[in-house]
Amino acid sequence: MSSETPCIAVCMIDPRTKLCFGCGRTLPEIARWHKMDRAERLSVMANLPARMAEAGLEHMEPRPKRA
Repeated sequence: MSSETPCIAVCMIDPRTKLCFGCGRTLPEIARWHKMDRAERLSVMANLPARMAEAGLEHMEPRPKRA
């Protein structure tokens, strides 16, 4: 994945927090990601670790690539 995205290809939304289990973004953030400028993306990414910790979501590892 690009350093410009937090996506780790674990795309599942937690029904309680409305955050992606893999990256911590909300659905609106994911949908708008390609329209955000670099500064906005980096700002969102900087907040994701704290957001996930506050929500009680643990960091997940990327899915292994299929052969």
